[in-house]
Amino acid sequence: MKYDVLTLFPEMFEPLKTSIIGKAIEKGLIELNLINIRDFSEDKHKKVDDTPYGGGAGMIMKPDVVYRAYQSIEQKSTKVIYMSPQGKTLNQKKIEDLSKENHLIILCGHYEGIDQRVLDEIVDEEISIGDYVLTGGEIPAMVLIDTVSRYVDGVLKQDSIEEESFSNGLLEYPQYTRPEVFKGVSVPEILLSGHHENIERWRKEKSEEMTKRKRPDLLKNK
Repeated sequence: MKYDVLTLFPEMFEPLKTSIIGKAIEKGLIELNLINIRDFSEDKHKKVDDTPYGGGAGMIMKPDVVYRAYQSIEQKSTKVIYMSPQGKTLNQKKIEDLSKENHLIILCGHYEGIDQRVLDEIVDEEISIGDYVLTGGEIPAMVLIDTVSRYVDGVLKQDSIEEESFSNGLLEYPQYTRPEVFKGVSVPEILLSGHHENIERWRKEKSEEMTKRKRPDLLKNK
């Protein structure tokens, strides 16, 4: 999987180069390229925004600067995503669908947004991570990259993906590790039994209980 990210703040993406995603980059399973939109400004002060026509608060990112940044990327078999609160909310199905793509270009807005003309020209899909507004699209882009990368072949073990929350429409069952007793509470005895069939049955029951208690809305879709 190749990601090209169009952003005014490439330094914000440094945390992605650690942990599981960092290891996937080192192994060549994913490629992360950060394109600084400001580099494509032809203004001597590297200005990338201007006041909105019709008036209003804030500044709007200029279409020509964004378009030149976009054109610097090889656009063969790509999907362009604009991180926007106006987009459809990211969910597990969308994550799995995007993980099957070979190349994603992710556009991060800032200030009061981006000139609509360039969005209409280059964007295939708008995606939101929730019904709230952030100062820019960088954090949503990191969420998208992290979640999608986990489904790229080789990044995680297959059983880790299959058993996690939302993969089967349920929340994940509770997990335990050593010590066997913590603050007077013991690990459920069935997990110490070694009886795999009974353990799987218990885990399924607990997943259903957790979902009913914490996210009953998920059960309506089953």
